[in-house]
Order: sequence, then structure tokens, then C-alpha cells
Amino acid sequence: MAKFIFVTGGVVSGLGKGITSASLGLLMKSRGFRTTNIKIDPYLNYDAGTMNPYQHGEVFVLDDGGEVDLDLGNYERFLDTSLTFEHNITTGKVYSSVIEKERRGDYLGATVQVIPHITNEIKERIRRIARDYDIVVVEIGGTVGDIESMPFLEAARQMQLEEDVAFVHVTYVPKLKVVGEQKTKPTQHSVKELRSLGIQPDAIIARSEDPLEESARRKISLFTNVPEEAVISAYDVEDTYEVPLILEKEGLARYITKSLGLEDRKPDLRSWREMVEKYKRLEETVEIAVVGKYVKLADSYLSIKEALKHSSVANRVKVRIRWIESEDVEKEGYELLKGVDGIIVPGGFGARGTEGKIMAVHYAREKGIPFLGICFGFQLTVVEFARNVLGLEGAHSTEIDPNTPYPVVDLLPEQRGIDKLGGTMRLGAYPVRIKEGTLARALYGKELIYERHRHRWEVNPIFIEQLENKGLVFSGISGDDKRRMEILELPGHPYFIATQYHPELKSRPMNPAPVFRGLVKAAKEKKFGG
Repeated sequence: MAKFIFVTGGVVSGLGKGITSASLGLLMKSRGFRTTNIKIDPYLNYDAGTMNPYQHGEVFVLDDGGEVDLDLGNYERFLDTSLTFEHNITTGKVYSSVIEKERRGDYLGATVQVIPHITNEIKERIRRIARDYDIVVVEIGGTVGDIESMPFLEAARQMQLEEDVAFVHVTYVPKLKVVGEQKTKPTQHSVKELRSLGIQPDAIIARSEDPLEESARRKISLFTNVPEEAVISAYDVEDTYEVPLILEKEGLARYITKSLGLEDRKPDLRSWREMVEKYKRLEETVEIAVVGKYVKLADSYLSIKEALKHSSVANRVKVRIRWIESEDVEKEGYELLKGVDGIIVPGGFGARGTEGKIMAVHYAREKGIPFLGICFGFQLTVVEFARNVLGLEGAHSTEIDPNTPYPVVDLLPEQRGIDKLGGTMRLGAYPVRIKEGTLARALYGKELIYERHRHRWEVNPIFIEQLENKGLVFSGISGDDKRRMEILELPGHPYFIATQYHPELKSRPMNPAPVFRGLVKAAKEKKFGG
């Protein structure tokens, strides 16, 4: 029978519940327990697919095509695992299912209510995932007191009567400059709110800028009825991968396993600790520009940021990211790109900032700067090459310019006439076949790979021969449809590669995505020599 750890949040959002939950998962897995993580998002959206990155950060795509909250990306990276769409529970999913059951007559004429029907649905979804695991870490999004979170907290309260459950509450302990001491009152009020819902936390994660003072720890323990050993200091660190080591040192996992009646196993965190120490010791730096349209919120490109960090450790050089808004490139020109050691043009939908991204591709190609294009960046690389090498003036994607004279990126014939938000989207892991003797083959070291996609438009097959005759190489094609181009590269350039898929989504701390690893290696060679 699985045991459950519910992670709740109080005081303010953005405290790092996702990193805490991922860290707990890692600590339990390191003890040999079969562990997984679930994220509960209280919003009414069915999934994260239509949500604006400015509001919610990046949309993380899973192997099965699920478009989910970015915290599932943290879970996958920390646990080195692949999750499913079922691991993300939303209010939209829960209510859709209950209404569908009601329409079918499953409730036999009963009045359908939040309790027990909604809460039963929530519990059933959690238990469905739990069947194959020893421990399930369930993060409940939002903060205690949010109306949206109430049914999920109630379901968790009920589960403590039916299962082996532990509650971990993440709160904020501010330090006011005027008084110079850490204030525990917000934590006290947050726990009071949680207890009013029938939930007593077993442990408290006290988030603060500096390590928790002993006086604050004692006060939190006294007012929340949580033992001092279970009041855990989680202070700010530069590298989020250090958080599991801090929580382990504070004794969180040891205390929770004891609370759940599990044996106290010694964790194996050697490789994780080595990875964190290597990153800390890095002295040389390279600067890589990310030219996107959502850079004002770095979480919009969280997986790219993490993939660059993974590649930092692998190449023994720290990556400093220069975030550049693509619209600013349109206004201010190439000056914004000067001095960088590498350029990434990431994905994105819509026309805004498109020309700025194309300018970034052009600059990287012409100046010999290591370059990586991803998804829309891959498509715009084709557009740039068609315009400036083939001389096809006005070449574009029909997504941006339906009337372009040279639709080098277009919908395939079978996609036309289908609802735009429906069946034309290519989501999830698909096979990619890589040609021998190419940069891509050297990076991946094998012919067949499976990578995650999130796109609709494709390189137009009509133009492929023209593009290749001028030197562009399509080194990867879809393994299930040979008309779909997946990887392009430019021989003779120090490093110029682009992928239709999102390689950052499968990058792991100790196993970086090959194209990112190659980019950072090329950037290092550009700056410091081969």
C-alpha cells in the first residue's frame, strides 16, 4: 500500500513548493522507495495548453502529449523519470469527469455535490497513480485559504482517515529590516488556517532568505504544535539542486519516514552531491543569448534554463544567460547580440517578435556564433535561410503570413481544414531518425531517438530540395512520416543546429540534452579555444 505526503503552501505563492516536492521525491527515491510526484492545480483549465506563459510560466509537455504545469518538469528532472498526463490533476479535469458521470447516470439520481462526489473523484485520481508506488508526493497548488484549493484540501483531510498520510506545509518567514529579526506570525496564521480545515502539519518548511534562527524555530514549534526537529530551515540558495541536500541535512526525510512508519534507510545521494559541488566550483563562464518573446518572465523558458545548467556541469563552464526580447532586436538591431558566445532562438506562437528572432538566426549564421533553434526557432531558421541564401524574398511561415509567395513552412495537406485548436497539433514523444555522418548523429550517438514535440506547422516538402542544394542539411527526419523534417544543421559552421522538437524537456541534471551540451561546448571553444 502506498503512503502519501501532501505538500501545502501558506502566506504567499512562489515560495518553492514545487522544488520542495521534487526534493522530497528525490530524498525518498534515494532511500530505495518507489516514489512518484503528483501536482494538483486548482485552476479551472483542463490543462496548461492554452495558458499564457506570461501568467503561468512554460507549458511542460510529457511523453504522452500531456500539456502540464512546469512543476512536473522539476519532478522529472529531480527524480530522473518520465511522468504522465494523469500526474497533473486540475479542477477542470475533476469537474469534467464528475459532470460526465452525472450525465451518464453513474450517480443513480443522487444530488451531485462537492462532498462526496468531487472529493471522491480527487481521491480516486490520486490512488490511481499510487498503485505502482511506495510513496506518492502530492503538491497542492496555491495557498491555504484560496477558495479554489478547498476541495483538494478536503480530499487530503479525508485521506488521512483512510491511508497513511503525512502533511508538509511550506511557509514564509520574513526578516524585516526595521526590526532585524525573523517574524513567525505569518507562519502561525497560515498553520492556524490549515488546522481550521482539519489538517495538522507533520512538518513545516520555513522559507527564508537566511538560515532559520533557533529562536524562530522554537516559536514556530510552540505555536503550531510541530516538534522542533520537524521545523525545517529552507533558506535561499543560488542553485535549486542544492535544496534536497539542505532538506536532508535538516532531517526532513528521516522525520517523515518515521511519521509514516517506514524503515529509516540511508540515502544514496553521492552522485547528486557531486553534481552540485561541480557546479559550485565552476569559474569560467560563457554567455548565451536566449532571444524569445516571453523573456520578461524567465519561468517561460525554465526548461531551457535548466538544460543550460545541466550542460554547464558537463562542460565545466558556467553559462550566464543574456535574456533578450525579440521585439527589442527589431527596434535596436544586432547591437543587443554583440559579445555573446552562443545564441538560442526558442519556441513560441504568434507573429509578435518574429522578425527579431529571424535577425538573431541571421546574425548567428553570418558571424559564426554557435546556434541552437528550437521548434518555432527551427522553422524561422528555415525562413531565414530561404530569404537570405536562396534569395526567396518574402519567404515565411503561413502561420505568420498566410499570403507569403514562398511558404517554406506550412501545414501539411492532411492538416488543412481541421479546427486550429484540435487535431493539427503534434504533441508528445515521436521517433526521429538521424542520418549518418552528421553533427546530430555525432551528438546523439545513435540513429533513432524519441523527442517531445509541441507544434503545428512543418517545413514545406516542396522547398526541401532547394534548401539542401544551397547547403542546409536536414539531418533528422520523423521516424513515422518521412515528410516531416526534425533536425537541420549547417556544415562548415562552428555549431549551427535546430530541432523541430523540444530537447530541453528531456534534459536531466546528470544527462544533459545532447544539442544543449554541444552548444555549450561550442560556446566554450569559441571563447577559450578548442
